Parts: sequence; structure tokens; C-alpha cells
Amino acid sequence: MALPKSGVDIFYREQSPADPSKTILLLHGFPSSSHQYRNMIPLLATQYRVIAPDFPGFGFTEAPAGFKYTFESLTDVLSEFIDSLSVASFAVYVFDYGAPIGLRLALRRPHAVDAIITQNGNAYVEGFGDVWGPIKDYWASSNTSDDRSKIADAMLSFDITKFQYENGTPNLQSIAPESYTLDYALLQRPGRMDAQLDLFMDYQNNVPLYEKFHAYFRSSQVPLLAIWGKNDVFFIPAGAFAFKRDLPEATVKLIEAGHFAAESDGPSIAREIIQFLS
Repeated sequence: MALPKSGVDIFYREQSPADPSKTILLLHGFPSSSHQYRNMIPLLATQYRVIAPDFPGFGFTEAPAGFKYTFESLTDVLSEFIDSLSVASFAVYVFDYGAPIGLRLALRRPHAVDAIITQNGNAYVEGFGDVWGPIKDYWASSNTSDDRSKIADAMLSFDITKFQYENGTPNLQSIAPESYTLDYALLQRPGRMDAQLDLFMDYQNNVPLYEKFHAYFRSSQVPLLAIWGKNDVFFIPAGAFAFKRDLPEATVKLIEAGHFAAESDGPSIAREIIQFLS
């Protein structure tokens, strides 16, 4: 789908029953795409209209030359995208990078968000794991070519891509090898490495927004399910329980999974979502 305002040609997956009761947006994380939801989409689509876009810099979406890769610009594209599909209200599933994008969208359209499902999608400083050290060091750098090469070597290799899927996953047979292999292959497309480095640097601008996210939670009391891979080293369980401070009625469930819980435990997460939304 070509978006005229941003110039982005956005790839997305969509499936729904004949008469859906609700729309669910599935927002992916780093370094993946809507592909990570390929198994969950048909399960959720028995009742809901399910829409899963690839953000610029990820998957099969194409952005024009000169596109500025920030979380604010990705939110602009998401906003334009849902308008193009005439999506006026929705539940949103946020994971990893999808969290600061989806929550920015909620700040812009608080009355459009019916519910939030966060699967290892962070909104609290206590949710950061120790493995964020190299990226935090990058934030403090001068962003020179040497700085960018160093963080690229640390965070954009095939081994770290595979690690994100497998670490903390009890049953490695539940991780399809095409998941991390496709992610890494798409990272090799022209301009993708630079896009990811720009987003690494810009991620620090998400943290000052946390207070605004919390204020939105308190004012809206939006229904929220935090379903968390408890073995995730990137976004640790403390980040899941933190939602209860601002949303006392939030449901928090820890599952025996790692960061990419949707890959290893997609059917069980889909069942939890259907129960939660119903």
C-alpha cells in the first residue's frame, strides 16, 4: 500500500472473519516484521480483524530516500496507514519497538484505543535489562562512523539476531529457523543497517515520554494485558509489573518464554488475548 503523505510503500498482513467484532493492530519489534505474527494472525482472525504492518526499515516495507528513521516518524507512518484503512478504533498488541510506537499513537488518539496487550513491550525504566549496556553507551557517544560500526558489530550480527529468539526459550524446537534467518537477510537490504543505527540512537528519546505514557494510563484506565516472557533479558519482568502502578486493574501474566514469546508460544498468547478481549 502506497501512502501518499509519507511516500512509504507499506507491506502489511490482514485477515478477518466476515463480521469482526473488533480490530487488533499487531506491532512488531526489532529486528523483525509482521512475519513474527504469521502463526497468531489466523488464530485471532477467527473473531477479529487483524492488521500487522511492517514499519519502515523492517520487513518488506519500502521507504523513500531521505526518510528520517525516528520513533516519531514511524508513528506518523502508522497513523497515516490506519487512516488509509479507515480504522477508527482498535486494540493494540505491542512488542519491543512496537511499544513506544503504539503508545505514541495512544497519546495522539486516546479515545481510539480499546485495549492494550503488551508482550515484552516496555514503558518503565525498571523494565530495561542489563544487556542494554552497549546501546546506552552508544547514546552517550558522538555517533561517529567508529561508534556506529561498534554498535553494528554488537547488535546487528546474525548471532545476536538468533540469540534474541533463542535466549530464554526452554524449547528451542519452537523457534522456526526461518524467523531469525529472514530477519537477518532483510537487515542486509540497502540502507537497512543505517536505519537501525538511527533507531538505536533515537530510542533514548522514548524514555522521557514514559511519564506521558503513565499519565495516559492513569487518565484512561485503558484495559491492559501484560503477557511477558519471563526469561527475556532485554525487557525484564519488573517492567510488566510496573504497569500495575498506573493501571491497578491490569492483568499481568508471566510465561516460560524469552523475548520472542510470540514465536515460541503464539497459540497460548492468542488464547489469552481472546479471553482478555472478550
